[in-house]
Amino acid sequence: MLVKKKANKKFSASLQIDIFLEMMAAERGASINTITAYLRDLKEFEVFMLRRNRNIESADSKNIQDYLAQLKINGRASTTRARKLSVLKQFYQFLYAERQRSDDPSARIDGPITGRPLPKYLSENEVEMLLEAARGQSGISGVRMVALLEIIYAAGLRVSELVGLPLAALSSDHKMLLVKGKGNKERMVPLTTPAIHSIAAYLELRQDFLSKGAPSVYLFPSRAKEGHLTRAGFGLLLKDLAIVVGIDTKRVSPHVLRHSFASHMLANGADLRTLQQLLGHADISTTQIYTHILEERLRDLVLRSHPLSEI
Repeated sequence: MLVKKKANKKFSASLQIDIFLEMMAAERGASINTITAYLRDLKEFEVFMLRRNRNIESADSKNIQDYLAQLKINGRASTTRARKLSVLKQFYQFLYAERQRSDDPSARIDGPITGRPLPKYLSENEVEMLLEAARGQSGISGVRMVALLEIIYAAGLRVSELVGLPLAALSSDHKMLLVKGKGNKERMVPLTTPAIHSIAAYLELRQDFLSKGAPSVYLFPSRAKEGHLTRAGFGLLLKDLAIVVGIDTKRVSPHVLRHSFASHMLANGADLRTLQQLLGHADISTTQIYTHILEERLRDLVLRSHPLSEI
C-alpha cells in the first residue's frame, strides 16, 4: 500500500493529509462523507497554522490548544470542538505510527466536556400523520414517498443507506433488506407488513422514474448525477409533508425518523442489543443514547406493577 511503501520518507503537508485519508478509506472503511468531513477539518487547521507561519506537520501541543481555544471564542459548540480534536488526534497518531513525526502533539490534550444531547424524535402519532399525508399525495411521487417513509421508519436506516439502496438489496419476498452501512458492513433488516405492501406498489411504478432506455441498479433511481434520489431531495420532500400536517419543519428530518424508529422500538419492548444490530452500530455505546427511553419504560413499569406505587 502507498502508506507502507513511503513510511520512511518525509511528505509535504497536503500529501500527508492525502495519505492519511487514503488509509482511512482503505484500512478502516471510512465512507465518502467521513473522508470529506475529515478533509475539511484538517484543511481548517492547516489554514490556522499557515496564518501563524507554521505547517500542519510541525504543530505542537500549544498550537492545537490555541486552535481549540479559538474555536470556542468563535462560538463553536463543544461537540464540534470535540469532533475536530478527534480528527487531529487520529491524524497525528497516524503520522507518529508512520514515523513522519517523533512525537504525537495531541496525545495529552483532553477534549472539551460535552453533554450528549438526547436524540430528537417524533411521537408515534406524528409519524403516522406524515405517513397519512404521504398516502394522500396523488401520482407516482406519492407512491414513492410512502415507500420511502415506510422503509426508513420500519428499518431505521441512515438517509444515505435509504436513498442509495440497490434494487438487489430486497429479498425475493420483499420481507428483508440487505443494508450496507458504515465501513461497508452489511446487515439484514426485516420489514414491516405496511413497508412490504408499499414497496410492492412502488415497484409497479418504479420504471417511471427511469430515463428512457436507461436501466438503474438503484431501488429509488433518479436523473440526478448520483443516479438515485439524493439525501437533500428526500429531506425536502419530508419538510413538505411536515408543512402539510402542521409539524414544525425544524423537528423533521431523515435522521429524526431514524431516531424515532429507535425510540419507539425501545418504548415497545426491544432491547439495546437488538436495536444495535438493526441500526448498524459498531459499538453498543452508540446505541446507549436511547437509554432515556428505557428509563421511562422502567419507571412506568414500576408505577404500574409495584404494590406500593399507589400509596
